Amino acid sequence: MNLEYDNVFDELVDRGYYEQSTDENELKEKLKNEKVTFYCGFDATADSLTVGHLIQIMVMMRMQNYGHRPIALLGGGTTMIGDPSGRSDMRMVMTKERINQNVDSFYKQFQRFIDFSNDKAIVENNANWLLKLNFIEFLRDVGSEFLVNEMLKKDAYKNRMERGLTFFEFSYMLLQSYDFLELYRRHHCTLEIGGSDQWSNIIGGYDLVRKKEKDKVYGMTFKLLTTADGVKMGKSQKGAVWLDEKKTSPYELFQYMRNVDDRDVEKFLLLLTFIPTKECRKLCESKEAKDINHAKEVLAYEITKLVHGEKKADEALEASKALFTGLGNEDAMPQTDITENELPIGILNLLTNLKLTSSNGEARRLIKQGGISIDDNKITDPTFEVTKDLFNEDKIIIKKGKKTFHKVNLK
Repeated sequence: MNLEYDNVFDELVDRGYYEQSTDENELKEKLKNEKVTFYCGFDATADSLTVGHLIQIMVMMRMQNYGHRPIALLGGGTTMIGDPSGRSDMRMVMTKERINQNVDSFYKQFQRFIDFSNDKAIVENNANWLLKLNFIEFLRDVGSEFLVNEMLKKDAYKNRMERGLTFFEFSYMLLQSYDFLELYRRHHCTLEIGGSDQWSNIIGGYDLVRKKEKDKVYGMTFKLLTTADGVKMGKSQKGAVWLDEKKTSPYELFQYMRNVDDRDVEKFLLLLTFIPTKECRKLCESKEAKDINHAKEVLAYEITKLVHGEKKADEALEASKALFTGLGNEDAMPQTDITENELPIGILNLLTNLKLTSSNGEARRLIKQGGISIDDNKITDPTFEVTKDLFNEDKIIIKKGKKTFHKVNLK
């Protein structure tokens, strides 16, 4: 693999990932001259990773490309509590069985991105040590190293004080800090990375390892994946944008990225693709609509290829062309088969059955707002019925808003 930069630190800075680190100059030299074992933690709060996780994944992949060894730490233990960082309420408590299922799903997805062969990367589950801890011993060994008055100054806790913070959640920083200590002892892991909202927790582990092991370790954070409007990336009209194709199809991921704000295209090309830095910037030099649309198409294709592979990305590109130019293959578009026996069907029921809307009430509001079309014909009457006569070549394409399409096949 041809590397663009002398060291990964410069690449992370130049492409816009880097937020801050402990001992910045030392860490830069260490990453340039040594092979570093580092870790990033992922609490298993769902059965799939989302687009929002791609920043951490891309950083792990880039660091591995430069010869460093990633540890993907799956939070089978910490997920049982939930990180209060950036939250205004307490996270829903999940069962062990559900968490274990989510952990398994995460690991399968990580194998698409990280090379775990020949000890090039490690996967760990913090349930392996956290669930075995003796409470009193843990308080004596780890809790004694943390000052409550200093913890309360951290944003992770300070933002929750007015609405209430349970001791259950208050212990999270201690557990994440202990993870760093455990990984240092097991694998000589000397660096923890994470999103900028993890700085307080990372510093907790950084301090704990230095105190207990009398060795030099580091922490580094990255900017969160946000849009030009400051909104966290990874949400759509249907909710989260998942990396599991059963939850968000390759076509839907492609369309989501194809429709990002013009202001975000260069940033996302730099952060979410392996296109060389100069080429990313060149793609976005022109402000002409056709050039911006081309850059968006490249962005959508590259991310879909990264997540789902080249074949699925090609299919999504063809389906997109079929919609916007009348050329290409629309088979990759989300679609549903119905039979003649199901017709006629009211438009409200059809939209809800296709999960384009969560209820008939939402469907009615969308129609009244002009947000639903069938084969480019706007539907304005909530009592409209879809009949066999509407199907041209045994299909119709329903459009919701400007970005969501669904093909209905008559079988």
